[in-house]
This record gives sequence, structure tokens and C-alpha cells, in this order.
Amino acid sequence: MNNFSPTLATRLMLALAVLLSAFPLYWMLVIASRTNADAVAVPPPFLPGGNLGDNIVAVLNNEDAKFLLGLTNSFIVSSIVTVSVVIISTLAGFAFANLSFKGRNLLLVLVLLTMAVPLQQMGVVPLYRLMVSLEWTGTLKAVILPYLLNGFGVFLMTQYTRQAVPMELVEAARVDGAATLRIWWNVVLPAVRPGMAVLGINTFMLMWNDFMWPLIVLTPDNPTVQIAITSLNARFSTNYTLIFAGTALSIIPLIAVFVAFGRQIVGGLMEGAVKA
Repeated sequence: MNNFSPTLATRLMLALAVLLSAFPLYWMLVIASRTNADAVAVPPPFLPGGNLGDNIVAVLNNEDAKFLLGLTNSFIVSSIVTVSVVIISTLAGFAFANLSFKGRNLLLVLVLLTMAVPLQQMGVVPLYRLMVSLEWTGTLKAVILPYLLNGFGVFLMTQYTRQAVPMELVEAARVDGAATLRIWWNVVLPAVRPGMAVLGINTFMLMWNDFMWPLIVLTPDNPTVQIAITSLNARFSTNYTLIFAGTALSIIPLIAVFVAFGRQIVGGLMEGAVKA
């Protein structure tokens, strides 16, 4: 088989795509390292300045934003929800893909229907009333509970498990005397590790960037990071340098999670290729 040799046009297209993708991050760092006057100047500056450290200190010391608390809250919420969604989705995906039980197809259809309905927009009023009745408003439990299960995650892991775990492998493990949970732990989990990593990245990013529900159910004294960033605005003006500096700080955990889960994706794919 001939080796693929990218043409000059392909390389130029890839380089352009990288530049377009990286420019917003570069522009964020440029504004975060400048003064607010530079941020609104015409023409705008295109090189970083020397105020990044001062702007970061101003963000962390802003009493209205409570930025460190927002970072901590977002990390707690995103981590708990990600672990819950990945574990439950992997268990449900294994059940739908490799186990036979009555009503399996109907339950899977119900899961798919949850993906077709914008539950957050349609269910925000009854969900908020539920949190009020539970006296959870203003606490992280109100942000965590509605997201512990994800229909997309169940569907994704069902499809991935069907492709990655043949029924013959499950039946062979059962013949050897392995229980259902033992099969899931020793046979299914190693095979679906790349799918779990993709789901983990997607879930963590969605929860980290969620704004509407935390804004509704939390108080300004106990914010998530997205609410804290909006609180960096001055009362009668917009301080772009603080907002961009706060945004730069907020994406550091996302980059760390992407790197960690990305290694799992590559490692799982390479392991599968070696076995194949």
C-alpha cells in the first residue's frame, strides 16, 4: 500500500485551520496582557504586553467575582458529573450492547428521546421548584444532581461497546465463570477506554462552560467560574483585560483535562491496533 503523501495544498489548508483555531487563544492572551485602553484602541494591538501578571492578580483579588471560589466550584461540579456520567453510561452501554433483557430496545428508544427534547430550557421551571422544595438553591448539589445521567453518553457508549466488545468475548468470559460486573470490569472497560475518554472530555467541557443553570440556581456568593467571569465587569463599564485574564485562567483546567484524557484516547487506540 502506498504511503499517503499530503500535497502542498493540503498542508496549507491544515496550517490555515491551525492558525484560525489558535488565533482566538492568542488574541485572548494579547488582551489579557494589556490595559483596558489598549483593548479598545483602534487599530488594536497584536503583540502581548507586560500587564498579564498584574491583571491576573486583579482578577484573583476581585471581591465581587470570587474567582478562586468559582474555579473550585466548577472543578468540583465538573469532576463529579464527569465521573458519574462516564461510569453510568459505560454500565448502561454494556447492558444495551451485550446483555439480553426484556424491554431493552424500548428503553434505548426512551434514552434517544431524551436527546431530542431540550430539557434544560423546557424543564428549568419545574427543576428550579424542585430545588427550592429540597432547599438546595445556592448549593452545588443543585448544579450537580440534574446532570449525573446523560442520554447522549448512554447512546455513545452503547454504540461504542457494540463495536469494541464482540458478543463472543462476553460469552467466553461467562463460560469461564465470570459474573456480569466482573465482565464489565475486566473485559468491557479496557476495550472501551477511548470512548470513555471522549465522553469524559465532552462532559467536563460542557459542565465547565455551563452558564444558564448555575446562574439561576446559585447565588453570587457561591458562583461557578463562568458566573465569576461575568462578575469581573465594572459597574458602568466593561473591563476587557480582567475578563480576558479570567478567561485565560479558566481554560487551564480544560487544557489539563484534554491532555490527560487525550493520552487515554491515543493509548487505547494504539492498544487496539496492536491487538488487531
